[in-house]
Amino acid sequence: MRAFADLLDRLIYTRSRNAKLRLIGDYLRSAPDPDRGWAMAALTGELDLPGVKPAIIRAMVDERVDPVLFRLSRDFVGDTAETVALIWPEALTPPPQAEPLTVASAIDRLMTLSRSEAPAVLAAMLDRLEADERYALLKLATGALRVGVSARLAKTALAEAFGIPVDAVEEVWHGLKAPYAPLFAWAEGRGPQPSAADVPVFRPFMLAHPLEETQVDLADYAAEWKWDGIRVQMVHVAGQTRLYSRAGDDITHSFPEVAAAFATSGVLDGELLVKGEAQGGAIESGGAASFNALQQRLGRKLVSGKMLADYPAFVRLYDILFDGSEDLREQPWTQRRARLETFATRLDPERFDVSSLIDAADFAALEEIRAGARDAAIEGVMLKRRDSPYVTGRRVGLWYKWKRDPLTADCVLMYAQRGSGKRSSFYSDYTFGAWTEGGELLPVGKAYFGFTDEELKWLDRFVRNHTLARFGPVREVEKTLVLEVAFDSIHESKRHKSGLAMRFPRISRIRTDKPANEADTIEALKRLAT
Repeated sequence: MRAFADLLDRLIYTRSRNAKLRLIGDYLRSAPDPDRGWAMAALTGELDLPGVKPAIIRAMVDERVDPVLFRLSRDFVGDTAETVALIWPEALTPPPQAEPLTVASAIDRLMTLSRSEAPAVLAAMLDRLEADERYALLKLATGALRVGVSARLAKTALAEAFGIPVDAVEEVWHGLKAPYAPLFAWAEGRGPQPSAADVPVFRPFMLAHPLEETQVDLADYAAEWKWDGIRVQMVHVAGQTRLYSRAGDDITHSFPEVAAAFATSGVLDGELLVKGEAQGGAIESGGAASFNALQQRLGRKLVSGKMLADYPAFVRLYDILFDGSEDLREQPWTQRRARLETFATRLDPERFDVSSLIDAADFAALEEIRAGARDAAIEGVMLKRRDSPYVTGRRVGLWYKWKRDPLTADCVLMYAQRGSGKRSSFYSDYTFGAWTEGGELLPVGKAYFGFTDEELKWLDRFVRNHTLARFGPVREVEKTLVLEVAFDSIHESKRHKSGLAMRFPRISRIRTDKPANEADTIEALKRLAT
């Protein structure tokens, strides 16, 4: 537990991505099996100990500490695990000498506990540990590390540590179970590469570059609308169906009607939407409801019949990765498009349709058509090179996204401050930033409205649970949450470190579906400056 506690401590205070990669890699190379496998499960959000829940931890600490003192401390500290780790009293009777507690031994014991057994066992473990080890144990037990490490970053660290392709790790990840013994055996040359055959695994998405000032020849590129939903991947293999978000999260349970309707062997890429007419309008017959309608469905573990009826979901198909067991990713887009259209004829038209292509004689004509995207509430246009394979991530020149008039930006939440008046109990004033070319996050604006009361409560919880440092009434948070910021205009400013100042910024959307490293850059915002 000591080595894992040291890793978490260093990750919390390390901002550099490369430094985090080295820290995780060093740990994975030096830690024994199965400790390192369980650590990877925790870092990637794959660890679930059903017997240990936050309510159990709060009840457990109430038996050792004055409940009022604990709650006051929790409000000041902002994190339950950190508060318990710091406030936990020394045991009245020193515990008997025992073998040092390891990550694996702790998880093996906690994994088998019922909720009634968990408090006593967890308390006995805490009695044996120092404060930072208690923090690490509680973070493991609750599955909420929040140390500024995404699942992709952890997998990248593993790949770089052992000199294997991160795409190969991603390819098999969802087909393996913690503590990932076959994966580490392959990484160290002690075993074969794991196979994803007959397992509904997630494959990383192909992404697009902003079009910016580029103009393309429509003889080489196909154009289609960019819809305002969330990107999803649908996988059906060996009788199993999974829906994955852009970040690789399994969202099957949130959209059971879509999963049930996808029973044809293959892997498809598309946009998850809710039926309606807010998007599309007169320029596109196959419309969709606004993103706000879809947001009613996101993140729900249980979906009521009323929710299914009020917000019926469907997927607008963009691409096909597998047709049955045949891997189509190396084929050019034109061939994949033809296969997708054929594949779609076997699907329920109530749940799936194919994104239509935009008929434009040339780029100038497309520009005129795109001008109506804002009025139609469509995000913009996608341009896909006709001979492009389906590759992971962004490759220059293959796919472009050409959004409607750029009056929004995806920024990363950096700081939060308590509000005033009826918001004095909430962290409701948000400072957000964009990335420099060197990977530094610089503030570009501050907003304190644009969200609903429910979103305010969600943001307040996020701030309290992801605090890195405190400066009076201001909290610095982990740089993991992307906010879509709407603004009237943006101007160059010598008063701000970023060189930019937004006019009338407001939070228009909480982008839990988008990784922080994909937020906008300072250079991209400067190109919008007037």
